[in-house]
Amino acid sequence: MTTPLTPPPRKDPLKRTVSPTQPPGIRSRAAHGLTAAAAEGRFALQTCAECGTVQYPPRDACCNCLSVDLPWRDVSPAGTLLAETTVQTSVRLYFRERTPWRVGSVQLDAGPVVICHVHGDVVPNARVHLRNLLDRSGQGVILALPEERTDHMADDPELRAMSSDPHLRRVLITDGRHPFAPDLAAALKAAGATMVFAGEPETWLPNPNRAALEAAGAEILPLDVTDTKSVERMAGEIGGKADILINTARFLRPGGVLARGGTDVARDEMNVNYLGLMRLAQAFGPAMCGRTADGVNSAVAWVNILSVYARTNTPAYGCFNASQAAALSLAQSMRAEFRASGLRVMNVYTGPTEEDWYQPLPPPKVTGTALARSVISGLQQGLEDVWCGDVAKDFNERFRKDPKVLEIELGQEGGE
Repeated sequence: MTTPLTPPPRKDPLKRTVSPTQPPGIRSRAAHGLTAAAAEGRFALQTCAECGTVQYPPRDACCNCLSVDLPWRDVSPAGTLLAETTVQTSVRLYFRERTPWRVGSVQLDAGPVVICHVHGDVVPNARVHLRNLLDRSGQGVILALPEERTDHMADDPELRAMSSDPHLRRVLITDGRHPFAPDLAAALKAAGATMVFAGEPETWLPNPNRAALEAAGAEILPLDVTDTKSVERMAGEIGGKADILINTARFLRPGGVLARGGTDVARDEMNVNYLGLMRLAQAFGPAMCGRTADGVNSAVAWVNILSVYARTNTPAYGCFNASQAAALSLAQSMRAEFRASGLRVMNVYTGPTEEDWYQPLPPPKVTGTALARSVISGLQQGLEDVWCGDVAKDFNERFRKDPKVLEIELGQEGGE
């Protein structure tokens, strides 16, 4: 059974921080479909459109009929462990630092035999549940888990290496004035985070969330993402402690291009939503990237809370959505830049939220509890893209089918 993790001792500042290493990251173009599915937590394999054969590993042609029409489809993750071994040493530095490491072969109910990583609680010849995960190189890999949940299952070294679980980690919520910040702080503490920091801009103004944040156990610190010196000062104080950063900073106002009387509000939206993210990345990114191999409380994830309309705009909140699109593009750049260190960038897409600025819009809306649940679940599963709420999930399905049709529909609706 998995040995539960214990809080690490205080770090000796005279000792060297372990340099980040990566598992092998080279994949064929055909294998990128596995990575794309892992980013959203889906277990998908190539399924031949001609004969229906499910195949693994990914190939350019069907192993049964040689068809090249091989769409990726969700399949059953159930299977049986056929054989397993434990690697005690490896020529790969990443694995040599983390041995012993279990690997094995699993006969999938869907057909193929899969070579995969094996959770420590899986017993020989047992029924298993496979999960498609992203490793620290950002590539899709498969891990065999016990069919039934076991005690301290999330503390398994292999599973923890592929997830961003907040358990025993320190988290920074960048804007404690966000209406959902108290829900996030409470959920993080419940998930085992040892410390939650909450940034507070404009400290001279009353913060309606202060009492709730303090009740949730958060430590409130001054942080204004529009002020470079404020961001750099905070990074100097806690940049070496932050294991997970959740960017909740946001400036939201309704209106499209013609509804605005000038560019002042749009400038504020870009300053907070886009440039604020850049300031945070430049100040906190290097320290977090340097600590991704720092033991139990290593830096693991950067989380952005984004509007789902960052992907396809709609006029009612057109200018705000444009700033969100800029933030999404920047987040994708950060993901590529952080990949060498293994620091994961997770984007949480939400529909309209239950707050004043979205008050005119009809339900369903995202609540603070739902957002917190999605963030914690996404971190525990090690995802890159999370869709929070019915609107965001529906949007994602429509976007997959035809982005242009979705654009036309949203434009004709004239609002969210």
